[in-house]
Parts: sequence; structure tokens; C-alpha cells
Amino acid sequence: MVRKFARLGWQAVGPIYRAPTKLSLRIDAKRKESRCVLEQGAVLYPAARVSNNQPREAIRFGANTRVLARFETMGHGGRIIVGRDCFIGEDSYIWSAASVTIGDRVLISHGVNIHDHNSHSLSAAGRHAHFKAIFFEGGHPKVLENVPSAPVVIEDDAWIGFGATVLRGVTIGRGAVVGAQSVVTKDVAPFDIVVGNPARVVGRSGE
Repeated sequence: MVRKFARLGWQAVGPIYRAPTKLSLRIDAKRKESRCVLEQGAVLYPAARVSNNQPREAIRFGANTRVLARFETMGHGGRIIVGRDCFIGEDSYIWSAASVTIGDRVLISHGVNIHDHNSHSLSAAGRHAHFKAIFFEGGHPKVLENVPSAPVVIEDDAWIGFGATVLRGVTIGRGAVVGAQSVVTKDVAPFDIVVGNPARVVGRSGE
């Protein structure tokens, strides 16, 4: 049989071997698309992940946006709205319990973390109760007390460098630039360039 396939050549038999992979990719793509709203031309690449614990429309990608990142809304709330013509890179995580709003033409590099909440209680007992609920009692609770959250807004034309972290309650202004590995804990004015941990202003970007 191997000799027979060898005589046929890979061009002939390759599709037979690739078919299961193509099928699984199509199934995965349909599953992800069923968990969000994709406007015309928006693409979820195979690396993208969508874990939406809210109604489908709670995660929306604008026209022509390209997505390789992971998006998740929490069981107790969350909404993620991405504008048009954006790029969001691989291994980036955007998790929402309140709301994350990303404008048009925003570039978010790989390995970026954007969180609009604290994830867990500051109380040790509260954190353990949260852990038990998720793994032993049926999943993420619909009500989660003592876990602060606040909306994150990233305005049009902003650029977030690789490995950066944007924390709850932050607004990053139009055209602003966040340097690689920076940790943003406060608002960034339009067209400011910020770097560091915590991020500080080091210059101005152009329109």
C-alpha cells in the first residue's frame, strides 16, 4: 500500500491525509463563530479562542478585523466590542466582567493582557470559594461578590505593544502607543507614548 501511494505521489494522496485536519478546523471555526458576532470581513484565525459565557452579541468584531487572540466573558457578566480594521495578536488575552471597548484601527500585538476586573476576591476564603464553584460545583458563578471591575476603553488608532498589560478602569486615548511589556494602571491621554511598570509618559506619537 505504501509503495502504491508513493507511485501516486503526494499531490494525489495528500488531500486524503489532510481532510480530517481541514474538517476539524472548519468545525472549530463554526463553533467560535457561534459564540460571537462577526461583521463583514472579520476573521477569526485558528489560533483565536472565544469563550463567551454571555449572550452571543456580548462579543462583537467589527468589519475587516483580524483576530488571533483569546476573548472571554465571565459567568457573572462581561462584554467585548472590537471596532473595524483592528489586529489582535496571538497569545493575547482579553477577559471581561464589565466591558472592554476597542475602537477602530487599533493594533494589539501578541502576548497582551487586557482585564477589566480583578479576577478574584482579595479574601483568601473568597478565592477558595470561587475555585470550588468553577471546578466542583457547576462552573463560574452567576454572581461574584467582592471582585471589583471597571470598563476598559481603547480608542481609535491606538497601538499596544507586545507583552503589555492593561488593567481595569483604564482608558487609552486615540492614537496613543503603549510600549512592549508595559503595565497600564492609569488613563493614557490621546497620542501619548507610555512605557514601563507602571507605565509613564515618554513622548508623543503622530496622527
